[in-house]
Amino acid sequence: MTTGSVSPRRADTRRNHERILVAAAASLAETGEVSFNAIAKQAGVGVGTVYRHFPTPEALILAVYRREVRHIVEVVPVLLEKHEPGEAFRHWVTDHVAHYMMTKKGLADALRTATAARGQLPVDAYEDLVGAVAEMLDANAAAGTVRSGLDPVLVMRGMGGLLWLDPNEDWRSDAANLADLLWYGLAAR
Repeated sequence: MTTGSVSPRRADTRRNHERILVAAAASLAETGEVSFNAIAKQAGVGVGTVYRHFPTPEALILAVYRREVRHIVEVVPVLLEKHEPGEAFRHWVTDHVAHYMMTKKGLADALRTATAARGQLPVDAYEDLVGAVAEMLDANAAAGTVRSGLDPVLVMRGMGGLLWLDPNEDWRSDAANLADLLWYGLAAR
């Protein structure tokens, strides 16, 4: 009979994996570059451990991207529980999606390089984002704040305007204005 506990070695492996991803995300946000030696030092592991988890810089960059997308997606139910659907949508767009885009410019540049050889972003991350938008739209349609039947992919394209925000300017205000503009286009009539 098992107790559901994880062996210390497996738990340590998961902790190392997460520490490597955190260090890599910080490095990408600051410099836009991946140095396995610097990441290993920051994560408190040996460089061999980094290579065991991520055999190539591209694999590490894509794993960081998936982790960051997962965080954006996982906050949706929390926001919907904490706020009315319309307010949850606005918080999500301005406080999470826009913030991610403004603080992850280095990741975006590295991601473009990493996917150049592969041709595209990971499909699962894209589908997760579409699902998060759909969840927001469904909650708002049920509350009567937006029209039902809106295409989540189209709404995501509208949110793509966040990519044009300048992190060196008042991007928070611009993100709020863009969220308002998008919201008025989604609103129930």
